[in-house]
Amino acid sequence: MKGLKVAALALALALPSAPTMAGEAVNLILNWTPTADHSPFYYAKAQGWYEKAGIDLTIEVGKGSGVSSLKVGSGGSPFGIADLATMLVARSKGADVVALMSIYANTGQTFYWLKSYGVNGPKDFPGHKIGNPPGDASRVMWPAFAKAAGIAPDAVNFVNVGPTAKIAALKSHTVDIISDFYNEHDLKVIEFGADLGYINWKDIGLNPYGNSLIVNGAYLQRNPKLVEDFVKVSQKAYAACVADVAPCLKALLDNASGLDKENQERQWERIKFLMTDEFTTTRALGWIEPDRMKKDYELVQTYLGMEKPFDVGTAFSTKMLDTGIKMDASKVKK
Repeated sequence: MKGLKVAALALALALPSAPTMAGEAVNLILNWTPTADHSPFYYAKAQGWYEKAGIDLTIEVGKGSGVSSLKVGSGGSPFGIADLATMLVARSKGADVVALMSIYANTGQTFYWLKSYGVNGPKDFPGHKIGNPPGDASRVMWPAFAKAAGIAPDAVNFVNVGPTAKIAALKSHTVDIISDFYNEHDLKVIEFGADLGYINWKDIGLNPYGNSLIVNGAYLQRNPKLVEDFVKVSQKAYAACVADVAPCLKALLDNASGLDKENQERQWERIKFLMTDEFTTTRALGWIEPDRMKKDYELVQTYLGMEKPFDVGTAFSTKMLDTGIKMDASKVKK
């Protein structure tokens, strides 16, 4: 009997072990190259949180919210990150896409200028040159900003300036004003100091949702449990990074080359501000408020156009969010 047991044990050790059940292969396409605002996804992956939820996550570098919206909307990627206004336009063109969680509850759109150029606020914009790329959202949405600021839409001249050349263009006086995202704010503070002036669009009453987590609608219908798990893990990761960003940025820097750690730390401080509003602090981190979405839809319809109008209530869902996880406003510095 003892010999049989030994033989059975030897046979068991000789046989290959049963493979571990592989997680569902899931792709997340970013809105752009990885930076601090994407670090929670890398952190959660490094911690094995997605794997524990049965998700084998691949993070794909993006080329703009338009690209990520269309790829998710066509089923080429189940998840993505996209600016919500851009996503709404894509949906009007037939993209099957739904927003699940806001990352930027506040718009990152910001105008910057130098006070020494005779600009002290939007009322001084007329007659000046604004530099940004041709397809820049702030240029497309300029009529909305001009109306809110009480100036004529044709009172300024736009100059084509690439994303990486904005600071140089402002410094050389090629342009008088530039548009940029608020998470890059500190680079301008370092460059220009007390001469720098700026206004975030929120400060003038325009506050559309920014970057958000989106999902393919058909994928959501087929995999509601997996989608819910993905959202909750991501939400948990953002909350963890708000509490302590150091391990999150380490995970990011371990997976993305060419990033400056100190700049990413500064970016994260601004990102926390963009994540915070009355709903993300009281309802749930990542909350998308219906009334705000309705206003965003109307804003986009007016200034960007909707190819095929739709009920904006079908374009987002907060059902997947864990209402026990809220944005910690005490961690935010403006």
